[in-house]
Formats: sequence, structure tokens, C-alpha cells
Amino acid sequence: MVKPDNQLELTEEELNEEIAKMFTANNPLAPKDVVRFNSNDRTYALEPMVDQLMVHYSYDGYLLHKASDEAKAQMAADQAEEDARKAYEASLAKPKDGEEVDESKQLRNQFNFTERASQTQNLALKDRACATDPPPINTQNASANQWEIYDAYMRDQENQRIQREIQKNRGKKVEKAEEEEKKPEKKPDTLHGPAMGKAVKVVERMVNQNSYDDIAQDFKYWDDASDTFREGEGTLLPLWKFYCDRARRKHVTAICWNPEYTDLFAVGYGSFDFVRQCSGLICIYSLKNPSYPEYIYTAESGVMCLDFHPQHSSLLAVGCYDGSILVFDIRDKVNRPIYQTTNKSGKHTDPVWQVSWQEEDLSKSLQFYTVSSDGRVSLWTLMKNGELEQQEVMELKPVSNEVASDLDEEAALGTLNGGCSFDFNKTSDHLFVVGTEEGQIHKCSKAYSSQYLETYFGHHMPVYNVNWNYFHPRIFLSGCADWTVKVWDHSTPKAAMTFDLNNSVGDIAWAPFSSTVFAAATADGKVHVFDLDQNKQEPMCEQKVVLKAKLTKISFNPKHPIILVGDDRGCVTSLKLSPNLRKALTSPKEAKEQVDTLQKVIDNAFKGEGNL
Repeated sequence: MVKPDNQLELTEEELNEEIAKMFTANNPLAPKDVVRFNSNDRTYALEPMVDQLMVHYSYDGYLLHKASDEAKAQMAADQAEEDARKAYEASLAKPKDGEEVDESKQLRNQFNFTERASQTQNLALKDRACATDPPPINTQNASANQWEIYDAYMRDQENQRIQREIQKNRGKKVEKAEEEEKKPEKKPDTLHGPAMGKAVKVVERMVNQNSYDDIAQDFKYWDDASDTFREGEGTLLPLWKFYCDRARRKHVTAICWNPEYTDLFAVGYGSFDFVRQCSGLICIYSLKNPSYPEYIYTAESGVMCLDFHPQHSSLLAVGCYDGSILVFDIRDKVNRPIYQTTNKSGKHTDPVWQVSWQEEDLSKSLQFYTVSSDGRVSLWTLMKNGELEQQEVMELKPVSNEVASDLDEEAALGTLNGGCSFDFNKTSDHLFVVGTEEGQIHKCSKAYSSQYLETYFGHHMPVYNVNWNYFHPRIFLSGCADWTVKVWDHSTPKAAMTFDLNNSVGDIAWAPFSSTVFAAATADGKVHVFDLDQNKQEPMCEQKVVLKAKLTKISFNPKHPIILVGDDRGCVTSLKLSPNLRKALTSPKEAKEQVDTLQKVIDNAFKGEGNL
């Protein structure tokens, strides 16, 4: 294969990348420097408004409405012309006996060539014989006996019966068609039809694109030039803010990106305050339309968690404050879940803090896991009869710590620790860790429901979130209300690294593009972004995003260098990472190198070199 030396070598992701083109309503041929003389100022001033209209095709019609005055005048003129023509033809009719004929009004035949002394000569007809091959001749003979005559008679009777049925059905179809023709035709509602809705949505997105053109340009092309002069530091650029009037005075309790459409994400609204509970709300937003949600769903109780199915991206599982579970199909426009738990079918008795779909197994059944404050991890299966089948996976029984004081066995008898969060391992799907309200983290397996594989003691308050690393199968992260974020190796009972953020940690998340980058959101309105490969002591970016609100949730976009943060006032802010914070992996070799780098950081931390 011959190719030039300077040909670009692109990866499969770069070849499959979709390059968007934006259409604007500006005329590229319109002049931009039109000036006019201003009599008041006696100077030439630049004209701000330039006509952007360009006519590509124009055609003058000649149709007139028959109810208009012009059409009536035209019809009157045509009628007068027709009457004059008929009167003239009547005057040329054959005269009666005794009447004189006015020969001056007779028209001569303009096509009479005889008067003009010109005569055409017709060619003589010619005959042409044609010969064909004679048809083939075959000799056929048959015998006619009694049974052959009987069989032919029966076939003829069957054919006649079939023809009668066809004629009968045809008559019914004709009668049905006549009845349908008699019914008045329903005119389609143009203003409220699906075509008008789609057109209005396209126009709305075009208007928003023009209104937020500066932010769209930053989203696509912004790169902080100062990152080239400073190493180990980065910044976050605020982009769009997503807010809905119906989410006023509600907390952002969950954020989840759609696995198929990377611009689509769901936001759950509820309340973390036990005293001030409210109804739940789910808004499906798109980066293409920051002004209003694409879909809105409501719930009787506050929404605490939600998750999209990894294969069937239209299925959304929702956990509520009253312990109920809802499953929505966002393809349906109806504000009604397709699955819902009840007291009869079984549900949690306390708030559901996290929900997670599982990939389809051999039985092709749709299943997801939930964890609740009632101390139970449950498996839910979507049944064909429209109900959710519950199966208890793990009971979070209290465990004593050898360092702390021993628990009173009689007091602990029959009690369960409240679950706050859980996460499944990215490579070993049977392994998962659970964070509890008591600060303990339990490592569990779906195969062993009676006991824990390991219990990690390090936090002293509720563990709001635990998250496994996307690349390293043994490393997971935990964020707690005791102001700390810890990095764990699940093969070691002690934390490898601890970071004190000087405020309550609302949420944490590993970056999907790097094995050493993670972010945390705190109650003082700050976002902390760490890169363990660059700095093991301090965050590369510590930026205040909101002034008078607490950050509750944070989430990385799976494709773009964008993070979303939600606060306790119902607002979701999108931020773009600067180049120093988004060094993505471009090959499997770099991914392995980063995993090795993270392992070295963890090993050094256990030796006392990187632990804070």
C-alpha cells in the first residue's frame, strides 16, 4: 500500500468522531462595514443593522382567489368575451329562405392550399411481406373414464365455491369503503400535531444556540493557555446552568449521564432534610437545550437516586425517600412509571440512597440493585406481569472494631446498619462495596449473602459515596461527611491515602478518562480535582463554583471533558476542565502505564511517603 509520508495516523475513536457543523442565519455575502453619515454628529458611523436576507429563488404566481375583486373582474371579462363569440357564431349561421347573406362576414379557410396553387403529392403505399416460423405441432391424447370425469367435476365445484367467497368478501369490502367515505373526514390538527412539535423544537434549539453562542464556542474550542506555563495546576470554566422553575427549593439528589446519548443526562430532585420533605421531580436535560428540560417526570416522594440501564438506555430506575422504587421509560411521553413497588409487592421501609442496573445475564432478565437505610441490599427483577420481584442480597449487620470499644451484643441484636451507598467492581461484577451511616465500608459478594468479605474502618460519619476505579480493579474511593476522602486498596484493611477537604464531602467521582484523576464536591460550594500522578498532597484545582449553596452531587461526562455539579438550590452547573486536568488516555499502553503509576502511588502511600 502506497501512502504519503505526511499522512495523518488517526485512531479508531478519532475516525469515528462526529464533527458537528453549526448553521447560522447570517448572510456570508452581506457587507460588515457599511457606514452612513449621521447628521447630528456630522460623522460617518458604522451601521449596526445589515440586511441578512438572501433570496435564492423567487417566482411570481398568477393564481387569483375566486372570492377576490380581481378574480370577479377577470371572470366578468371572460364571460363578456364568451358572449361576444357566441353572438358572432350565431350571425354566421345558415340564413333562412328569402334572407340575404352578408358575404363580408364569412371567414376564408386559411389552410385551403388549393386556393394558393400548392398541391402536395402523397407517396404510394408499399406492401412488405413478413414471414414467421410455423407454430410447433404436438400430438396429445388422453382417455376419459368415469373417475376422471368425477374428479374434474369436483374440482370445478370447488373453484366455483372459492369464486363465490371471493365475490362475497369483495362486496363486504366495498360496503365498508362506502361507509367510511360517508363519514366526515377529520382534518389533521396542524398546530398541535407531531410535525409542528418537532419543528418548534428545532427552532427552539436554533434560537438557544444563537443565544448561548459564546458558551457553545467555549465548550468546543476553549483551552486555558496559562496551563502551558504552570505544571500541576488547572482551572474549571463554567458553562451552562440548568435550572427549572418546578425544582425551586429542592435539592439536587442525583445526576446520571445517558450511556447512549452523551449529551443527555437525568437529574433527580428531592430533599436531604428530614424535616422538610417534598415531592420528587426528575428532569431529563440535554446540552443542546440548556433553557428547559427535554422530559419531566414527577414522583409522590422525593427522588434520592437514579440510574440508566447500560444497554437499554431508555430505562431509568429511580429510588425515592419513602422506600419505593420506580422504573420509567423516557420514550413514553406519559408521566407514569412502567414499574412501581407497593406495600403488597414489597419495598424498602427507609429512603433508597442508591440504585444500580446490572448487565443482562443468560436469562435476559432486567435487574438492578438498591441500598437503603433499612440496612438491606436488594435485587429487583422486572417481571412480565408488570411487577417488580424483590430478592434480599445482603443484610448490613453491625461489626465490631478491634481498635474501638466492643459493641454490646444484646443491644446490637436485631439491628442493622443503614446503607448510604454502594458500587460494583468494574471487572469483577460479583464484587461490591457498601458504605454505611456508621462510617464502615463492607466488601461483599453476590455469592455470599450471609457475611462480609472484609470491613474497612476509617470514617466516623456517614459514607455518602463509594466509587471503584475505572482502570485499576483493586482501588476504590470513598467520600464521607467527616470532611475526608480516602483511597483504598480492597486487599488491605487500612486506607492508602486520606485527604482532608475542610468541609463535609457531598459526592466524589473517579474520572473515566484517567486512572489517577478524581473530583470531590464539598458543602462550602467548592470543587476539588486531584491527579495522583501529578500531586499526591494537594488538589490540582480547588475552585468555588456557587456562592451561597452547598454542592451535593458531581458527575463526569463519559466522553467530553465536562463535569456536572448540583447544589441544594436545584441548580446544576456544567464545568469544562482545562488541559492540565483532562489528559486522556489514547492507547492501551498508556492505560497500563497509568495503572502501574497508580499502583506505585498506593505502594508508596502504604510506606508512609504519600499518606496525608
